[in-house]
Amino acid sequence: MNRDLRRDLYAATAAALLVVAAAVVGTGIQHRDGSLRVNWPPLLATWDPHLGPGTPAAIAVAVAVVAHGPALAARLPWRPLLFAVWGTAMAWTWSLALVDGWHLGVAGRLTTRNEYLQVIGRFHDIPGALRDFTHHILIDSPGNWPAHVAGHPAGATVTFVLLDRIGLGGGAWAGAFVITAGTTATAAVLIAVRTLADERLARRAAPFLVLAPGAVWMGASADAWFTAVAAWALALLALAVTGHHPVPTGFASGLLFGLTFYLSYGLTLIAVLAAAVLLLGSHRTRPLPFLLAGLAVVPAVFTALGFNWWEAYRLLVTRYYQGAGGVRPYGYWVWANLACTVFIVGPATAAGLRRVRVPRTDRAPFRLAVLVTAALLALLLADLSGMSKAETERIWLPFAMWLLACCAFLPRPRAWLAAQAALALLVNHLLLTFW
Repeated sequence: MNRDLRRDLYAATAAALLVVAAAVVGTGIQHRDGSLRVNWPPLLATWDPHLGPGTPAAIAVAVAVVAHGPALAARLPWRPLLFAVWGTAMAWTWSLALVDGWHLGVAGRLTTRNEYLQVIGRFHDIPGALRDFTHHILIDSPGNWPAHVAGHPAGATVTFVLLDRIGLGGGAWAGAFVITAGTTATAAVLIAVRTLADERLARRAAPFLVLAPGAVWMGASADAWFTAVAAWALALLALAVTGHHPVPTGFASGLLFGLTFYLSYGLTLIAVLAAAVLLLGSHRTRPLPFLLAGLAVVPAVFTALGFNWWEAYRLLVTRYYQGAGGVRPYGYWVWANLACTVFIVGPATAAGLRRVRVPRTDRAPFRLAVLVTAALLALLLADLSGMSKAETERIWLPFAMWLLACCAFLPRPRAWLAAQAALALLVNHLLLTFW
């Protein structure tokens, strides 16, 4: 065994030990006083070994990607590769979701008491609901919003209201939407990596994006939708700042960044990745006016309709500490959140992150390292903020997708892909996750 491989295994082992420590310490805290508010620390899940209708498909997808993914990613033409990655990621995510059955895994996920579909009936008059939105954020306010509605800008809820308006109402359509849209993030990350680094690294990363362990939580949580919007905003920005139709791509990128900020308050940190993309761009100035013009659209629309983002965020901070956020101990979650991240990025990413320190003279790996480092920095800032205590296995999906790109640095991809798939299959079959 050579020295590099041994160090990769050390990194993966360290990640596993972090998970073990979070589980052992967390279980002790939870049994002592219940302050973690999770049943299977560090994850919001319960122990429930089970099989389901998605089990055979999930195993088949995993075996096929491990056996043939790297070779196909290397030789498929670029555009067919993008569609193949999206389609296979969808198959992987759908099959994992269906391990829990149709209702529990897909159709019922977004209909529970904390979810967005609970308030569709209160948005018959969308402008009126937006004007009144901040009056229902606090727990002690009359008709307070469910946790996820209160915890996100109004754009998150309006997404599902609009789905309902066009005839795609109910939990089944909502679940199908977030899985189908969310898995497009894989193609967006590949486009950005190819544009900013090179095609070889993008192709090497492709199978790892497909078999992301985070797919357990992509199907079916609204955070999958947030992940896709943020990923496409960054991919379009990458195209704009490298001279690929800078006017339309710059404007479209700004439009999606504006939407991202109205889907999740925490995704304002995607600006860290945006700064990295701008830094790596060779044509930064021309798309900037169009980027800023696009960026203004969604905030202008929501503000004109009566939604005050800043006031809503101020009230959300109060609401957060009124609920579980005020009970969950920062001293545990500030490091246990990182153990949650191990579950969504897998051991291969831990090994890949060890390899991101490359000489600046090696241009493509250096540029990918900058992008991955920016994602890691954004995630760490979210962690230190104290506004992400627990449940980061879904909340941090928009950052985790970019961390997976560092797996392009790994030799022996099949072994690492097998480890990624095994983690996802074990989690999905041994635990019943809440998202």
